[in-house]
Amino acid sequence: MLKSEEQLPDCFYPTQPVLIHPNKPTPKHCLSLSNLDDQKFLRFSIKYLYLFKKSVNLDGLKYALSKVLVDYYPLAGRLRTSADHDQKLEVDCNGEGALFAEAFMDITAEEFLELSRKPNRSWRKLLYRVEAQSFLDIPPLVVQVTSLRCGGMIMCTAINHCLCDGIGTSQFLHAWAHITAKPDLDPPISPVHVRHVLKSRCPPQVTFPHPQFTITSNNNAKDNSTHVDILRLLQSQPLVPTSLTFTQSHTLHLKKQCVPSLKCTTFEALAAHTWRSWVRSLDLSPLLSVKLLFSVSVRTRLNPQIPQGYYGNGFVLGCAETTVKDLVGANLRHGVKLVRQAKSDVNNDDYVRSMVDLLEDKTLKTDLSRSLVISQWAKLGLEDLDFGEGKALHMGPLTSDVYCLFLPVVGDLDAVRVLVSVPESMADKFEYYMTEFLSVEENNNGDHHHHANGNGYHAEDHNGNMVN
Repeated sequence: MLKSEEQLPDCFYPTQPVLIHPNKPTPKHCLSLSNLDDQKFLRFSIKYLYLFKKSVNLDGLKYALSKVLVDYYPLAGRLRTSADHDQKLEVDCNGEGALFAEAFMDITAEEFLELSRKPNRSWRKLLYRVEAQSFLDIPPLVVQVTSLRCGGMIMCTAINHCLCDGIGTSQFLHAWAHITAKPDLDPPISPVHVRHVLKSRCPPQVTFPHPQFTITSNNNAKDNSTHVDILRLLQSQPLVPTSLTFTQSHTLHLKKQCVPSLKCTTFEALAAHTWRSWVRSLDLSPLLSVKLLFSVSVRTRLNPQIPQGYYGNGFVLGCAETTVKDLVGANLRHGVKLVRQAKSDVNNDDYVRSMVDLLEDKTLKTDLSRSLVISQWAKLGLEDLDFGEGKALHMGPLTSDVYCLFLPVVGDLDAVRVLVSVPESMADKFEYYMTEFLSVEENNNGDHHHHANGNGYHAEDHNGNMVN
């Protein structure tokens, strides 16, 4: 049996990877990306990992992929810089195909499940590494299906974030799964390719402040303690993943930390709590201004609305901002109010249009220097994917880094798993701050058995051991 700290064995590739082309002729043209797609912040691939108890026939998978790529033909194209603007990207819809690799790994699904809460570097073996000169040379869709000793399989997908957001990737993967499992039935949602609904105005009209893109000033006249590049500080140290699962019961306890009480969503409470715990763990100057950036879908907020089936980026970053002192010194209510306000600020057509226009300026960068970034993967239906042999035993990212993910928990629709990498020296502190409210709750209720019951809180420390 594999121990949790052990590395995965090597993959064996019986054949060379192949390019899967659409199985019918597809339109040959250039697809212009919207300014929300074409942010430098999104120039990477979203990498999903699925563990299935029973393998799906590989020829059937590949054939279904060739069929679904007829509908989603831009994913079979290639990104390139625009002929009109060397800072903008577009998709050359040339039908070159998605890369598909087949592999074998000498482990069982049960052995992998023991490791599944914490990505480690050896997981990267589960996705074929494309040798490329630049990000643009990598196919927008790369798939590796790894057969396991027990008859199960691990499927890893890398989908270019400039073409799809989380909702879009989920829509595409469900369409592929639908065609694999039910080849005679069309997928329930037809894709919408054109990005005109998010086209910038001419001339651009920036009518709102957009602190997501404010670059920290290096003005020497200011106190340097208020201008720390947290991202650089984090990335200069060895990082370890932390993984904490919150059930519905835990989030109800968490909401009670807002005094006086405040009606809020699970996301608002958990995002504010994670931000506050992260900042507390960093030992920053009390006067430092810190930000929380988080994805907010605007698909139903535009006028006209983004049509159903649109799989491009239909989200903007909400931005909450305060000082370390005010975030850490107050109870959770302060952070929750800031998250709610940040959501409210971006939730209208005028604001989104203003941001799209602002992004015409290609010198802008998302301000990551003193921000925690949270990406919401829960509630997108990603964990419900079924290629015909049952839903996944595990769904999550291939890797973990300093960007925080709110992940679905297979088998518990109301639970959320918080995954983020932090410096090794900070991991114990971060996990303590994330979970201390449960101890407080127990003491207040005289309940000393909370962790022992069937719904007890569980986390894994950075050595992969259970924390209870």
